[in-house]
This record gives sequence, structure tokens and C-alpha cells, in this order.
Amino acid sequence: MTHSLHPAAQHGFRAAAQLYQQVRPNYPQEIVHWLLEDLQLTEQSQIIDLGSGTGKFLDYLKQATPNIIAVEPIAEMLEQLKIVHPEVQTQQAFSHDILLNSNSFDAILCAQSFHWFANIETLTEIHRLLKPKAHLGLVWNQRDETVDWVKALADLIAQYEEDVPRFHSNEWQNVFQSQNLFEFESKKVFVQNQIGTVENVVSKRLLSTSFIATMPEAQQLLLKAEFEKIVEKFTGKKAQDQISFPYITYAFHFIKID
Repeated sequence: MTHSLHPAAQHGFRAAAQLYQQVRPNYPQEIVHWLLEDLQLTEQSQIIDLGSGTGKFLDYLKQATPNIIAVEPIAEMLEQLKIVHPEVQTQQAFSHDILLNSNSFDAILCAQSFHWFANIETLTEIHRLLKPKAHLGLVWNQRDETVDWVKALADLIAQYEEDVPRFHSNEWQNVFQSQNLFEFESKKVFVQNQIGTVENVVSKRLLSTSFIATMPEAQQLLLKAEFEKIVEKFTGKKAQDQISFPYITYAFHFIKID
């Protein structure tokens, strides 16, 4: 377990916090039903949004309960969160060292974040914070690579990933092997589309990727041109044309073992 952030997260998200807030996709509205029905959240539920980032998931959590604490280690991300959600209580902390009371929370949600801290120290900390038989929810938006131009973009980006933790590597699942803290309950899959200009929902979205945001500006501009070239090749759409970017949202539900 490292007591610091992966360099791609530390430097990339610090540099791109504002861009992240502006261009990262939202979540499908069906995720609120999942929170209410699967995770059994009510207006009285006490929850943690762990790895909250700029607070992209808070709009959905707030439809279930107002009692939310957003935990995030990167100050620049929290600054963006507080602009949009000034009423939400926050704590700047690492996932394995959260200064909150044990056995106090009905659910902990990790949206687009768990792959960054998928280690037994974090899982143990989550277990400590949750009430008996409480809920852990892991949510990710992923590009739908069954679409040809989306797959072409993914193939280009993959050349730069190196050792950066990613959902699609499935390495985050390893922490759930040989542990007696949580049991897997269910997996739900949703689909959605992010609509906007090619520049905003494709190019700038991809530039907010952690390991791309750490690149020199000149290299980012070259990549931006490559992204837009790929989209135009497959769809005929240019940077300022409207496009629908397809996403698949995965929601995993675990229950605390007492």
C-alpha cells in the first residue's frame, strides 16, 4: 500500500481539475433507482462519497439523501467540488486514513475512483466506517468500444496508459479475492450518451484523462488533433459538430460482512 497518490492522479488531476468538472460525463438517471432500491438508501442514510473528485456523482447521491460527506485527497478537485456543491461536507484525506467514526455509515460510494485505491488497507478502512451489513457501491462510466470510432480512440489512448490503474484492466477486482470483509451482491449495467460538440465531449473529455493531462501542452494539442481526425474519418463530423458519445455505466454492489 502506498501512502501517496499514483503520479498520474496526483499531477494529472491537479492540472486538469477544472477541465474534469467541465467535460467528464454525467451518470444515467437510472443510477438513482439503483441507490434507492439496491443500496436501500433513504433520506436518513449517512453516506460517504469516496474519491469524490470534483463531485460529479453528488447530484445523484443528493436525490437519495442529504447526509453526504465527500472525501477526496486532491485539493484542486475539492475546490471545484465546493464551487458546485458548497453545502456538502468535505474531508481532504486518503482512502485508507479517513478521520470519521467507525460503524457510522449506511453506504460508501466510489464513482470513477475505486481503481485508484483498490488495496486491502482501503477496503479495511471502508469496512471500519460502515455499519453492520451496510453497503459499498462501485460505479464506473466506460466508453462503449463496440462503436468503431470509440474503439479507434481507445486504441490510440492505450498506447500511453503504461502502469496507470484503469477500470478495464480488472485489476481492481483482485482486492476482493481472499478477504472476509465484503461479499459481492450484484452488478448492474446501464447505457447513456453524452451529447455535445466533438471538441467538448470527445477531445476535451479525453484530454482530462489522468495520464494525458500530465503531458506537455504541445503533446496534448497533437493528441487533440489526432482525436478529432479519428472522429472525422469514421463519422464525417468536425470539431464543432454535434455528436453523441456512447457510454456504458457499471454499478457493483457489495455488502459488509460483520
